[in-house]
Amino acid sequence: MLGREEEFAADLVHEALVERGIAVRLGLPAVQISRNGHGVSVRLDGGEELEADELLVAVGGRPVTRDLGLESVGLEPGRYVEVDETLRVAGHHWLFAIGDTNGRALLTHMGKYQGRIAAYVILGREAKIDPRADGPLAPRVVFTEPQVAAVGHTLASALEAGIDARAVDVETSGNAGGSFYGRGAAGISRFVVDEQRHILAGATFTGPDVSEFVHAATIAIVAEVPLEKLWHATPSFPTRSEVWLKLLEAYGL
Repeated sequence: MLGREEEFAADLVHEALVERGIAVRLGLPAVQISRNGHGVSVRLDGGEELEADELLVAVGGRPVTRDLGLESVGLEPGRYVEVDETLRVAGHHWLFAIGDTNGRALLTHMGKYQGRIAAYVILGREAKIDPRADGPLAPRVVFTEPQVAAVGHTLASALEAGIDARAVDVETSGNAGGSFYGRGAAGISRFVVDEQRHILAGATFTGPDVSEFVHAATIAIVAEVPLEKLWHATPSFPTRSEVWLKLLEAYGL
């Protein structure tokens, strides 16, 4: 569950689903599905039978580029359109592809970002995708309860990328603002720090309505703000943004 995110975030969402009476089965393929007069029956690998009114199958997505006429310019329909850092399609100086059509970052806000870049280029302005803002470092939110808001690397992906990474964790509600908003609610916040460069490589926030937390972390990561300078970006009291202060204290600043 939430395989791209921090393990603790997946655990918190899993626990919340179970508390709401939702049964979760992971890593168990369905080997047989049948419909009867009362609903649907699913038999899992291992023999367990599940009964339900209806079955929803979510198996990922594919680019909806089959009916755009790509073949008329020598491109293959039904596939992502490869672009350069200005969103231009290779071999076609006049053609741009943004958002889900190019597959760089399948998020609405990243499509909007790419749209701005493409518009600037079309208008003759210097513009290109910043690799720190695109792809795996893009901010993302899972609107569950608790919410999961993240940007940049997880600890695991940072280590896989060869970064000398260290993680620090605090309770999301463990500050003055948390005492009157989300008091006692489950939630963990994490900084992933690049120890060599002394900047943030990633950040994850879990808890009630933490989606608004992630933009400040996005600024810190894209701008590569040194932790010593972040220490002087004082969060307002008493707000939940003091989670930044708690995280920097946990790091040792």
